[in-house]
Amino acid sequence: MSIKPIFAVAISGSLFITSSPIALADQAPQAQTAPTPVINQSPEQLQQLVAPIALYPDELVAEVLASATFPEQVVEADRWLQDHKDLQGQQVANEVDKLPWDSSVKALTEFPSVLANMDKNLSWTSSLGDAYVNQQQEVMAAVQTMRDRAEQSGNLKSNSQENVTQQGDTIVVEPASPDVVYVPTYDPWLVYGAPIGAWPDWYWYPGLYVATPGITFGLGIGIGFFGSFGWGWHHWGLDWGHRTVIIDHARYISHSTTFINRSRVFDRSGSFNRDGFDHAHTRFAGGAHGFVPNRPAEGMHSGAFSEFNHGAVARGYSSVGRASFGESHGGGSHGGGRR
Repeated sequence: MSIKPIFAVAISGSLFITSSPIALADQAPQAQTAPTPVINQSPEQLQQLVAPIALYPDELVAEVLASATFPEQVVEADRWLQDHKDLQGQQVANEVDKLPWDSSVKALTEFPSVLANMDKNLSWTSSLGDAYVNQQQEVMAAVQTMRDRAEQSGNLKSNSQENVTQQGDTIVVEPASPDVVYVPTYDPWLVYGAPIGAWPDWYWYPGLYVATPGITFGLGIGIGFFGSFGWGWHHWGLDWGHRTVIIDHARYISHSTTFINRSRVFDRSGSFNRDGFDHAHTRFAGGAHGFVPNRPAEGMHSGAFSEFNHGAVARGYSSVGRASFGESHGGGSHGGGRR
């Protein structure tokens, strides 16, 4: 018998064995590459992000940051107010108290124009909520940076509507009266001195912004109707020492199901760690109150409606949301008081 055929059969057999699943299983496992985590926003991006709210009183900034982690509830609350314009004052507060929204969202129903602006600019709201979940310290630092810039430009100072004080390195903004709140009206891209690039597709909500470099104020908003509830005005604040939102003198912890804390998504081995989820992922499915929970792919961005390109996806969802609930919100007065 010839040696060549035997040798050829042996070679082909060895190839079959080494290419079989069993043989491959015995080979040394190859290192798996973990998905690349999303890069957090830069200080400059965060400054642009907080520019529309940085000059609000501290308590209102706290409510906006906290409620931004619930963008789906912001939409629902704004549409609820539009559907219940027959309610006024204490009636609004009583009905809102019964609804299953986060305390921060309930608190913002006292400031309808602020809430409506967050609804109209849903990609911005989502990005703000995502940033607060993942970069809380940096977001708070950005607020201080913008206040300092506005003060240096001569546009942020005490007056009959608000008190602006310097406490160490911190600029604190508070209502001049404990019972009346004035929402400052300003151009967020001009008030800080050197112009800032406007947030992409920014919607100028009527009555909330003015096309001048300075700050003006509309009608004061009395907080008495909402003051008796645990989510009312005086329950909110900012702890500048720890750079966090506080409610009832304790750190506010969002229980939103909208965002992922990216810093805890992967364990040290680079594997996906489901215990690392601080928040599940939620997105709009369209239609009235159509919010469908949906976890993101591993290593994907955590913004509910936006990537870190300032909300390209968000703008699409925002338009769907507006269309399904109705486009018109009305003009509203400066500060959007409902009395």
